[in-house]
Amino acid sequence: MMAPLAWMIVLSLKENPESFKNFFSLIFSEFTLSNYISAFDSNNFLIFFWNSLFVALVVTIGNILLCFLVGYALARKEFFAKKAVFFSIIGVMIIPQHLIMIPLYRLIVNLGWMNSYLSLIIPWLITPFGIFLVKQFIESIPEEIEKAAKIDGAGYWKVLFKIIFPLSKPILTVLAIYTFLNTWNSFLFPFLFSNEEGIRTLPVHLAFFIGKQSIDLGNLMAGSSISALPILIIFIFFQKNIIKGLTAGALKE
Repeated sequence: MMAPLAWMIVLSLKENPESFKNFFSLIFSEFTLSNYISAFDSNNFLIFFWNSLFVALVVTIGNILLCFLVGYALARKEFFAKKAVFFSIIGVMIIPQHLIMIPLYRLIVNLGWMNSYLSLIIPWLITPFGIFLVKQFIESIPEEIEKAAKIDGAGYWKVLFKIIFPLSKPILTVLAIYTFLNTWNSFLFPFLFSNEEGIRTLPVHLAFFIGKQSIDLGNLMAGSSISALPILIIFIFFQKNIIKGLTAGALKE
């Protein structure tokens, strides 16, 4: 895992890395930050970075809230066709995204959402994987905790957001990181829905460093290193939460 990351950083710190004849001449050549400076200066890089950050944050917050509400309803509430709804959510998980590419594109065009944040955010505000993940976790929380809170006078929403929501923090953290990672790295749908530069995300912008005849390897690696930075920071600070969330509920006392 570390080897490709290290190789990407090395290439990003070399001027015209594609011109070197062999590995050793590349490694022992002079390091430079010119590729990073060029990446920031060229083609509104900061705008693309902001687009990716804004879209990823909004989608992540939406998934935390909406997947939590739906997951709680499926875990605790009884309603008509509950099992059918749950199995339909499981069924959606096995459908490859490429199959919905054309229908979703036509829908976005008909709604007039092309080249807007709506097309990059609304379809992904809630995911079947997130619902499934939260539902399974909430089912492992003893119902007696909720009953005790209701006896003490807590209302429905207070139980939901003061009791269950904090107890679900480990799995919601996992969902947040998973969603942010997927949204930040998403290429296909942002590429389809953004024909204008002002709305492009960072992965889409990086693809334009690859031409038909040549690849701007230095700028591409510099841009990719910057793009990977938020994900690395998140993982470094929240890796304990990820492990706790993935193992929570694995054992019953």
